[in-house]
Amino acid sequence: MLELLQQQSPADLPSLLASLSQVAPLFDVMPGVVFFIKDSQARYALVNQTLANRCGYKNKQDLLGRTAEDVFPPRFGPGYTAQDLQVINSGKRLDEQLELHLYPGRQPGWCLTHKLALHNNQGVVIGMAGVSCDLQAAQNAHPAYQKLAAVDSYIRQNHSRAISLAELTDLTGLSVAQLERLCKRIFQLTPRQMIHKARLGCASQLLLEGQLSITEIALRCGYTDHSAFSRQFKALTGLSPSQYREAQH
Repeated sequence: MLELLQQQSPADLPSLLASLSQVAPLFDVMPGVVFFIKDSQARYALVNQTLANRCGYKNKQDLLGRTAEDVFPPRFGPGYTAQDLQVINSGKRLDEQLELHLYPGRQPGWCLTHKLALHNNQGVVIGMAGVSCDLQAAQNAHPAYQKLAAVDSYIRQNHSRAISLAELTDLTGLSVAQLERLCKRIFQLTPRQMIHKARLGCASQLLLEGQLSITEIALRCGYTDHSAFSRQFKALTGLSPSQYREAQH
């Protein structure tokens, strides 16, 4: 869908939205996918029902004309809006951004987010489009699942230290290219993203427990120091570790 949007060159954003009016209802029947289009000020111009539900709204029309900062909790919205404006102002794509989101009931969930700037027929940025896809369960029927399950287990057991691709290829007997391709097929993640996911999953749990300092959590989860951990955690969650801990409590 994003590729098709990028190929269009409408006169303006209303023209683009009008061209999508007949297919927009299809976006509402994808419960594991958030889809949206925003104007050049990062205000929602089109959303699907999944996004409305996760923001706590029954009617998706209630989001239109508002920014993420307006509809998400205060500790989350500003980060999402800042990311939107970065895409709009730079005109660059954001692809396969692994993110930890909080869903209704404050339950954490992982997704891959993609965003791109939208241009009119004069090349001027008129807004942006984005999609966030929930990570699905691993495809355990795939013939290579057992090898890749061993990779997943190895990462979860050793994420507290640096893990090289060479270790993972030695474990499976696969080439780097084969490992990358099969990880994407079975887990929807690259090996590096799987390592980030293991580290952030452990860190988020330790933050909730509240027994360790943030520096102690950073070292326990494989980060070299407090600042490296904070940068990575905020990149994947939109919050600093301390903000995440406060939001949960």
